[in-house]
Amino acid sequence: MARRGGDWVYENNGGTCVAIAGADYCVVAADTRLSVGYNILTRDHSKICELAEKCVIASSGFQGDIKALQKNLSAKELLYQHQHNKRMSCPAMAQLLSNTLYYKRFFPYYAFNVLGGLDSEGKGCVYSYDAVGSYERTGYSAQGTGSTLIMPVLDNQLKSPSPLLVPARDAVTPLSESEAVDLVKDVFASATERDIYTGDKVEIVVINKAGTRREYIELRKD
Repeated sequence: MARRGGDWVYENNGGTCVAIAGADYCVVAADTRLSVGYNILTRDHSKICELAEKCVIASSGFQGDIKALQKNLSAKELLYQHQHNKRMSCPAMAQLLSNTLYYKRFFPYYAFNVLGGLDSEGKGCVYSYDAVGSYERTGYSAQGTGSTLIMPVLDNQLKSPSPLLVPARDAVTPLSESEAVDLVKDVFASATERDIYTGDKVEIVVINKAGTRREYIELRKD
């Protein structure tokens, strides 16, 4: 989205986010480059935030709005903990994120989000959003400046039956955890070759029944 004069309050800071859900895991990844136009502000900025137990969000767009949104969600999750003496589930956080984005629909957060984690049954779940809260649970998703490069690759590798057919497409992918991590590495390496706003490093968060782990892979720095 380009600026439209002196009263335009949004800035796109670039970056790409990807999530893949499996039978008992979820992989959420994002690059660490933060830029404005042709200027790189930092090469080591995390776009992934843990919101609840085994539930993380990855966001691309305007960093000011992203930070405000993540703080808002974290505060509401903390209130939920105090009121119910337990952490919020990933599906519940998905609905909360939708409600929060929709509440701001007339002056929306310029943030494009993908939420990933494990549901109450221990299955991987990925939720993809637009800027005003419309969302769906899918087996995989990509957001950000490199999403138009990455989604065709994910479709090619992971395409489920058409959602127009019965039964509906599955909400998890058939890949093993290691295969999903390798696919994420490959799509980011490809996107970095064509998208100047994606690069430096990719942060990969893997969520499974054992907990959460992070790893970093170097990308192009030009």
